[in-house]
Amino acid sequence: MSLINLENIAISVQNVSMKFNLSKDKILSLKEYFVKAVKRQLFFEEFWALKDVSFNVKRGEVFGIMGFNGAGKSTLLKIIAGVFKPTMGSVVVNGEISPLLELGAGFSPESSARDNIFMNGAMYGYSTKLMESKYDEILDFAELWEFEDVAIKNFSSGMIGRLGFAVATSVKPDILIVDEILGVGDYKFQKKCEDRIENMISDGVTVLLVTHNATKIKQMCSRALLLEKGNLVCVGSVDEVCEVYGDTGKV
Repeated sequence: MSLINLENIAISVQNVSMKFNLSKDKILSLKEYFVKAVKRQLFFEEFWALKDVSFNVKRGEVFGIMGFNGAGKSTLLKIIAGVFKPTMGSVVVNGEISPLLELGAGFSPESSARDNIFMNGAMYGYSTKLMESKYDEILDFAELWEFEDVAIKNFSSGMIGRLGFAVATSVKPDILIVDEILGVGDYKFQKKCEDRIENMISDGVTVLLVTHNATKIKQMCSRALLLEKGNLVCVGSVDEVCEVYGDTGKV
């Protein structure tokens, strides 16, 4: 995604649509796939996860994204983060992004926590020197010092999430994308995560927050949008969007 200088705009999403081709056939092997492909016997069904979605997020804004399961929220975040390229439309991001999407998804299960800190940091574009300066802070925050030389495959999902969050937030980004990850660890650790995010907000970091929790959206966000089955239902103040969200859930 291109970086541009748009005054007061951190993220600009314009007329974004995303199509996936879903296979209608049950294919049990790679060989069967190629045979069907050669014979032109592969049949797909088009699925539009997003349809003509447009909105802007201002610098330093805490912006909420709401919608029930299957609304297209995660697809939208992955497009903004650069994981997916939209089928149509454009996304412009003005700043460095730290996406808290699937914490620990890039970890190597055979490698230790120590090695994964540096490898995961490299995925975010952080230098070895920078990660060395942040190493103690990361393990302190994740509370995993006694496991620093243990292979990730022996970690619980909660431990992986804690380490992933600690690495992803070790350097303050321009834009933070938070996708329903505040359930990491126990209540005490969740509070640590929330405090770190709130400190970033206080420092002027732009935040995209995805959650089903309308109370959390009202507490943290100034504006929000609502998606339903890939369509943009509304965008505006949190009170307006949460009211529509509540009405949608009653249908």
